[in-house]
Amino acid sequence: MATITDVCRLAGVSKATVSRVLNNTGQVKEATREQVYKAIQELNYRPNSLAQALATQRSNTIGLILSDFNGNFFGDLLRQAAQSVELAGKHLIVTDGHDNPEREIAAINMLVDRRCDAIVLYSRFIPEEKLMEMIDELPVPLVVMNRQLPKAPDRCIVFAQQEAAHAAVTHLLELGHRDIACITARMRTPTAKARLQGYRDALADYGIQYNPNLVAHGENLIPSGYTACQELLRNGCHFSALFCCTDNMAEGAYRALSEAGLKIPDDISVFGFDNEQMTAFMTPSLSTVNIPVVDMTKMAIEQVIKLINGENTFAIPLFHGELVLRESIRQYQPKSNTQTN
Repeated sequence: MATITDVCRLAGVSKATVSRVLNNTGQVKEATREQVYKAIQELNYRPNSLAQALATQRSNTIGLILSDFNGNFFGDLLRQAAQSVELAGKHLIVTDGHDNPEREIAAINMLVDRRCDAIVLYSRFIPEEKLMEMIDELPVPLVVMNRQLPKAPDRCIVFAQQEAAHAAVTHLLELGHRDIACITARMRTPTAKARLQGYRDALADYGIQYNPNLVAHGENLIPSGYTACQELLRNGCHFSALFCCTDNMAEGAYRALSEAGLKIPDDISVFGFDNEQMTAFMTPSLSTVNIPVVDMTKMAIEQVIKLINGENTFAIPLFHGELVLRESIRQYQPKSNTQTN
């Protein structure tokens, strides 16, 4: 296997020059750079990344921690992160936080030990105080997705969850619906709390009192949407529209409504959240909220690259959702005996 010494001999330059070419640092004449590249190609030389990391205190890698790997949302996030990191000439190391604050913290420490130059964390549960402590004390930059950090606006990528839920429910209200049920996600997460609050705020805007009997709690999964919708139907409270805080739960609700003899949207209008790929192919196609996960991920990687390079960074603007209106909703038309218990 060729060594850097072999490259130096063939190119007729010093180790320092070869190092500057490999790391794209310092001043090197273009002719000399071409000599080095030609020698590297002829010898099929592969730089020792570990040795480079020890010498430069940089591994040329960025760590990414996801709360889990389920769903198209995280697939899109991972795909864009890999593309953005590659375009920056770096490598991506990915790990799973298992939706657990202790495991997420352990994953951060593991990536620091592996000398990642920066870390992007998608977190649901780590307390804000702990996130701020790590931002201040970690030896590498940390950018957090999905969490609002008022004291570090340049270190957080935030989607306006409450605003987007408010917009979805408001659209149902504009269609004339007044009895709107809701299937929430896991209420221990800031995301679920924000989406439920958006639902409540929209009702309040129209002078409609919050009815806990029209709210069922799910677990983000298709089966939990099915059982939560069954619970709503058993409650006996009439509703003409259903807001589901995730598309997966909306898919489960479709089955429960069908089994109850209810048609979408003739009897019940259904609105989801996340714009999963399958929503366009459901029957009827599901109206939902699109989250700009690609743009959010691009911004996260751009921000850590700036931090790695010591560039000035500024507060990251809030990201907003977009309503994707499809066949699952319609103007409210009062009917007799629309719903069975």
